[in-house]
Amino acid sequence: METSALFQRLCLVEIRRLLVVIGVAVIVIILFQCFALPYGKGWSVSPAKEGSVVMLISNPILSNSSKSSIRVFHIMTNGSDSSDLGEEAGDEDEIENTEADYELSSNKIEQNDVLLKLGEMLGKSTDNTSSQEKSIETGSKHLKQVGETEILEATNSSTFGGIQSNAGTVPSVLLGVSKKNGENRDRDSITSDSFFPTKVISLEHMETQTKNAELLQTISVTLNNNSSRDSISTLKRWEQSTSISQMNSLLLHSLVYSHSMKPRRLSVRDRELLSAKLEIENAPRVDNPPGLYASAFRNISMFKRSYELMERMLKVYVYKEGEKPIFHQSKMRGIYASEGWFMKLIEGNKKFVVRDPRKAHLFYLPFSPHMLRMALFDRNSHNQKELAEFLKNYVDLVAKKYTFWNRTGGTDHFLVGCHDWASQMTRHHMRNCIRVLCNSNVAKGFKIGKDTTLPVTYIRSAENPLKELGGKSPSERPILAFFAGNMHGYLRPILLEYWENKEPDMKILGPMSRDIAGKRRYREYMKRSKYCICARGYEVHTPRVVESIFYECVPVIVSDNYVPPLFEVLNWEAFSVFIKEKDIPNLRNILLSIPQEKYVAMQLGVKKVQQHFLWHKKPLKYDLFHMILHSVWHSRVFHMESK
Repeated sequence: METSALFQRLCLVEIRRLLVVIGVAVIVIILFQCFALPYGKGWSVSPAKEGSVVMLISNPILSNSSKSSIRVFHIMTNGSDSSDLGEEAGDEDEIENTEADYELSSNKIEQNDVLLKLGEMLGKSTDNTSSQEKSIETGSKHLKQVGETEILEATNSSTFGGIQSNAGTVPSVLLGVSKKNGENRDRDSITSDSFFPTKVISLEHMETQTKNAELLQTISVTLNNNSSRDSISTLKRWEQSTSISQMNSLLLHSLVYSHSMKPRRLSVRDRELLSAKLEIENAPRVDNPPGLYASAFRNISMFKRSYELMERMLKVYVYKEGEKPIFHQSKMRGIYASEGWFMKLIEGNKKFVVRDPRKAHLFYLPFSPHMLRMALFDRNSHNQKELAEFLKNYVDLVAKKYTFWNRTGGTDHFLVGCHDWASQMTRHHMRNCIRVLCNSNVAKGFKIGKDTTLPVTYIRSAENPLKELGGKSPSERPILAFFAGNMHGYLRPILLEYWENKEPDMKILGPMSRDIAGKRRYREYMKRSKYCICARGYEVHTPRVVESIFYECVPVIVSDNYVPPLFEVLNWEAFSVFIKEKDIPNLRNILLSIPQEKYVAMQLGVKKVQQHFLWHKKPLKYDLFHMILHSVWHSRVFHMESK
């Protein structure tokens, strides 16, 4: 008995000791959860598709906290870095499929370009039933590194509609129609093949930095909850959005407070430009000049006088240096045709082009960013450093051979580029130049007043670029709004999520067939629609803006921070509609709220400005060639300063 009792007492002692150890361990874990991790979060890992990992960070004790969050890590796998550069616009078979067509790899992007911020939730709510089981499926997950080590902490609030889980409220989807080959991946969302984050940006930390951020990144997570598409809600990229009215103010500020490198001594050409500036500023008033639609211009009197002086005075020198195919070779078809058409027409022009550079007011750098990318880009490196370095060497060449670049620091030189990368390629060594760019993103270094926007003109026939021009009258346009296209970028899936097959007079579609019938159907939709939706793709620009004008459909521009073409002289609000990306859920109401009289006036404006967006083999007065040249002339004239 005594032995048995002693044994029982020893067992009880050991059990007590074990319980104490377990209790201490539990307390340590709880304290670690509450204090050691930000906001008392715990860790769990969920598998994801093809090289992606979703980490749910939660606190079982604080399961209802609004500080619960999701962190998404995406590790890109080899062979999955291809994307379709082009906008199909009903002609997908004419678009080049280019691999690895992204912006700079994450370890090469400047700090100002990679600050990240949580997107705001578009207003569609979802079921909040906690009893239903939800599984998380990640398609193409995007995460951009900050300084090679920082990653985004996307903190969910209970105000975002979503589903309940042990991680708090989780949104049903963080935007994205993802594919295995990554073709819908936003090219701004570049990561290296592998990275090991060591620092996490908290939401509060990010909020203190957003004022200096130029680009704020999209994260994309797909939540598969086996429910209808109506239950999808989204998180979108938040950029420092600049409204059209703010762009107008920036333009005015640029004209009033222009800054340009002053040469030590004013040349004869400088004095001519200063004289032209004075004449333009004091232009005699004209109300309805022949050949122009006054209501579509900011100041028709100043434009008319400026255009007349350009025709009479302007001389351009085209550098002969540079070898084909990067220099002096134009591509006249496809989505990047604008840079090719301008190059072809300016190099063959005898009115404006001079052989003696001493007679020139402006100097054209005759390279094609598209051809540069095709010729030199290393598809395995994912960065543009080599391309930018190539352009630097070219600038050094002309600066050494001629005196003109060094005299003004390049402010009287200009370049024309429609490729998405042209902006990034030229933002350093050619930053003082007048840059004529399709990718005119004011949040990514595009300078309103100095740089000017090149229209994206999708040319299907170089022999007949005006084929199928025109559309129906306002009374013969029964369709309220039309869009069709690939799901490029983060915005278009949102557009389709809200409006595909929702209303009979809203033709919001995905990609259309590539055959002749599909192309004809695309054109007919544009010709029979009141409003044509111009939603951004991977970048802010889209050929649909010019296509809308081509088919006399009022453009509805849904692309935050996009500076429209010929912005210096045209009053875009007279013939188009601007809608912020976050207002897509209200798209139909916004369009229906426009009075019929205003719509008719806008549609008339579209028809009247159409002449300014057309290419001709032999340039005509006020056509696109002359309007682009005028924008460059305008920029140079209004950045001239007298001593």
